[in-house]
Amino acid sequence: MNPEPTAGSPGARILVVEDDPRICDVLEYALKADGYSVRTTQRGREAVTLCQTNSPELIVLDVGLPDIDGFEVCRQIRAFSDVPVIFLTSRGDEINRVVGLELGGDDYVAKPFSTRELLARIKAIRRRRVSPSQQPSGSAGIFHYGPIEIDADKFRVRCGGEDVPLTRQEFKLLDLLVHHPGRVFTREQVLDQAWGDGGFVTDRTIDVHIKTLRKKFGDFEFIETVRGIGYRATEL
Repeated sequence: MNPEPTAGSPGARILVVEDDPRICDVLEYALKADGYSVRTTQRGREAVTLCQTNSPELIVLDVGLPDIDGFEVCRQIRAFSDVPVIFLTSRGDEINRVVGLELGGDDYVAKPFSTRELLARIKAIRRRRVSPSQQPSGSAGIFHYGPIEIDADKFRVRCGGEDVPLTRQEFKLLDLLVHHPGRVFTREQVLDQAWGDGGFVTDRTIDVHIKTLRKKFGDFEFIETVRGIGYRATEL
């Protein structure tokens, strides 16, 4: 029997992509007990289809899947959606964490893990989602920085007239830097102002997001590294 949602439950739609039936059942039970609406699948290609047709608000994504791996699933989903993704895998080494973040993952949980930890990560990501009422001050409407155009209300970024797809966290990081050109932000300040109160975030996580932003904006090089301190956007 499926558990009933708890009082004051978040109610978000969550897609669980996990090939181990036992883990999948445990996650489904725990998430439903916490009030979430849950869909599950054990296959990567089906996960991409479900993301297109059911618009989940968050995806818990296993890396080791039988058809295509979780990294490829995330890569395909990022072509049309910025839904938050938490990677779930037994591969706990740093290189896989970095790969997941570079592909647009929002967090990374290594097996074995506790459901309590995963639920805390999910709630943290949902708290820090970008919405018109939660964006940094001064970011409402359309903001221009060189060839970059940020439309905060539509969650849209363009550079030189071309759309630049960003995850929510990349959007917040970009928004923070370009609204204060020339100001150096330490990693601690980035954590406080762009990440807020949630998630498993390390200095390496920030460095990976900076690297991804630089790659997405190509020839427009505007993020400077201040060695030993942090990052800043170039004064134009």
